Amino acid sequence: MDISPVARRRAGRVLVIDPDGRVLLLQGFDPAVPQRRFWFTIGGGADPGETLVQAAARELREESGITAEPAALGEPVWRRIAEFSYAGQRYRQDEEYFLLRTGVVEVTLDGLEEAEQRTVTAHR
Repeated sequence: MDISPVARRRAGRVLVIDPDGRVLLLQGFDPAVPQRRFWFTIGGGADPGETLVQAAARELREESGITAEPAALGEPVWRRIAEFSYAGQRYRQDEEYFLLRTGVVEVTLDGLEEAEQRTVTAHR
């Protein structure tokens, strides 16, 4: 039975849409369950003092190499509360999703943090 406390977290996420209407997703896995792969949007937790749109723009650059100013992301297009586990820690995450339409871009995973480098396996 899992009795770990639930960590609260705020996250900014980005729906990156190319000229063909495709959404950029990353594939990865939870280190606690490495055999189970899943797809997810660009984005992540806000640093202290950071707004969710600022977090979304920072995560966009780190996770894809795509640069956009927070103002270019506009207002959130969706909000949700996600509950999940990662590396044995339970999370309750307040998320705001922002939209970025792009031209043709080259995605690079070079800016991933060390833990992300170990668990992000692909992008499409």
